[in-house]
Amino acid sequence: MTKTLMKGNEAIAEAAIRAGCRYFFGYPITPQNEIPEYLSRELPKHGGKFIQAESEVAAINMLHGGGSTGKRCMTSSSACGISLKGEGISYIAAAEVPGVIVDMSRLGPGMGGMQPTQSSYRQATRGGGHGGYRNIVFCPGTVQEAFDMMYEAFDAAEKYRMISYIYADGLIGQVMEPIELREPVKVDENAAAEWGMTGRHGRARGNYINSSMDADRYDRLINEKYAKIQTEMQKWKSSNLADCDYVVTAFGTVGRIAEFAVRKYREATGTKIGFIRPLIAWPFPKRAYEEIPSSCRKVVVIEANDGQMLEDVQITLGGRFPVTFEGTYGSLIPSAEQVLEMLERQIGQEVR
Repeated sequence: MTKTLMKGNEAIAEAAIRAGCRYFFGYPITPQNEIPEYLSRELPKHGGKFIQAESEVAAINMLHGGGSTGKRCMTSSSACGISLKGEGISYIAAAEVPGVIVDMSRLGPGMGGMQPTQSSYRQATRGGGHGGYRNIVFCPGTVQEAFDMMYEAFDAAEKYRMISYIYADGLIGQVMEPIELREPVKVDENAAAEWGMTGRHGRARGNYINSSMDADRYDRLINEKYAKIQTEMQKWKSSNLADCDYVVTAFGTVGRIAEFAVRKYREATGTKIGFIRPLIAWPFPKRAYEEIPSSCRKVVVIEANDGQMLEDVQITLGGRFPVTFEGTYGSLIPSAEQVLEMLERQIGQEVR
């Protein structure tokens, strides 16, 4: 593999091409604009098509149409742009069409601001639209993870015929880091032969319906497919859980920074602190939290929002341990120094 220095958004776009994406439909919004810019230049070189849609609403409906042919398609946006795509995402879920959405999260609500926060965690993990569905939500903490997760996102979208999100705060899109470039995959052009709108010569005519209009199909979607995904797609990174007295948990860039701060704090104070970072936010990695020993005194959740993953942690733990929260809603992603201060407030004072 080749190592190179790349900006996060450009790495994501390059990964999409290498993962077999050949159709992109998008509309500009900060902080993800380098994704369509890169793909507008590079995608046609690989036989793909870039379409600058007239709006976010148009872009998501183009994704619906492109995905229904079985081709690997994607779009990207942020904040209110994702909100505008909400109805289209809902219809894609109902029709069980695969697709990938990159959401470079910024401050909300409304037009919000340019700060790279984690404001739209609920929007990504609860489905959005008018409910009744889910998306697989990947949460990279580094540019390398964002690059690698694009491959996983397209595979998962195709396997389960649904939307995969790459959900990252805007910082991931803007930082530059050295990454290992993986080789392009060879996509099976016949993978969607049984369901895709491919012309169907000599076969029965295909059609797409709203699954919620078919009770049996909707029951299978909710009770079978989503249950299967919850078993198969849990993914996380953890450390020092076996004998911990405290656990810190965070996701995305905040998780990366918190992991570093926890290691430094543990080394400096000798406090037994474990760490959990979800790599996929839905399905939430419940098995990770089952590894917390009964000796744990407290679980501390750290986020760059008002406590949105906090709710998933509380539900998962079911009252087994006290859960407290530290957040930086409305400001930048916390620095390692700020996280160390959080740990001192939540753990240091208690230990002493």
